[in-house]
Amino acid sequence: MGLLVKAILVLVVVGMVVSYLRRGAVSGSSMRPAEARELLNIHVGATADEVRAAHRRMMARVHPDAGGSAGLATRVNAARDTLLGELKRRS
Repeated sequence: MGLLVKAILVLVVVGMVVSYLRRGAVSGSSMRPAEARELLNIHVGATADEVRAAHRRMMARVHPDAGGSAGLATRVNAARDTLLGELKRRS
């Protein structure tokens, strides 16, 4: 896949996440697991390693030091915490 196509894909995904968050679908620490999975773009049966990898990928795009939003970074962290907590409770 060409570099331009990858860049466009990244911009589309980040745009979708920002649009989703602006609608107010995710609200701080009361995030539901389904919302967290949608935010991190992972499937229902994702392992802890997959959650961490998705979190890392998303934070590379939305971290304030990379030109992103502090609020969005906080929500991405909340999504990771929600999903890892859910996995921990299941085991």
